[in-house]
Amino acid sequence: MPKKRFYPKKTLAVIIVLLAAWWLTPTFIRSFTRVSFFEFQAPLWSVSSHLTEMQQFWSLRSHSKFELIEAGSEIARLNAAQKLRLQEFESQQVELARLEQLLNLPSYPKFRYEVTRVIRRDMSGWWQQMVIRKGKNYNIPNGAAVVYSGGVVGRVKEVHARTAVIELVSSRTFRMAAHFKNDERPVTYVGVSNLSFSIPKGQVAHVQVNLTVNPENPRHLLSSRLGGVFPDGLTIGWVDRLTPSNDGLFKTGSVRLDKRLLSLHEVAVLIPIEIPQAE
Repeated sequence: MPKKRFYPKKTLAVIIVLLAAWWLTPTFIRSFTRVSFFEFQAPLWSVSSHLTEMQQFWSLRSHSKFELIEAGSEIARLNAAQKLRLQEFESQQVELARLEQLLNLPSYPKFRYEVTRVIRRDMSGWWQQMVIRKGKNYNIPNGAAVVYSGGVVGRVKEVHARTAVIELVSSRTFRMAAHFKNDERPVTYVGVSNLSFSIPKGQVAHVQVNLTVNPENPRHLLSSRLGGVFPDGLTIGWVDRLTPSNDGLFKTGSVRLDKRLLSLHEVAVLIPIEIPQAE
């Protein structure tokens, strides 16, 4: 029986022709095709996410009653601590509103939290993004901030019918305003290329030359409301070393991000609340 012959030159020619045809296709057709393909895949990702949650549910059913009682007691203690923190937060909000009215200052932007599950992660050297299980059906806006218990997750990049794509803070196309803890001077945070499954990192730029850090006591980098997307004070990461920039006017440094970004199962989208203007 004769062996099959492979023709790499012909295969390469076919690939080149297909790529050329794709690039010559009008932009609106390419965009429609990409969105349609994404919407076709989204239900499969959602079903996979629901099946994973069901598997976790039945695995928890195997725990003993003693373990469940102990877990319930721990949750009750945590709830009590959170209630105290909530009361303290409410008192701070009242004081903040009083000072704003007294000093005639603009109010901080208001947000509501839309909690959603993560159904897919795309982590590579080219992009760092994830897909969540809510989209236009929950009024998720494009460009909205995304957070979790550890701080900044990223920004909504694309919104589809029942899903949305989140560009992570570790993505090399991500950029936001920031500042260091106990230092209100603005700096710029940018994402960098990250290897798959490595601890995520970023870069801080436009740091004042008189600011110093050391590996034993890294500086806490926080979000700034100057960018108009994120509220002030959310954790971005930690900086333990700064070096002079090429122009010598500022400093730059590497930002160590939280490794939990690689394994998030649930995030919250910050949706701005429109406050009616007084007539």
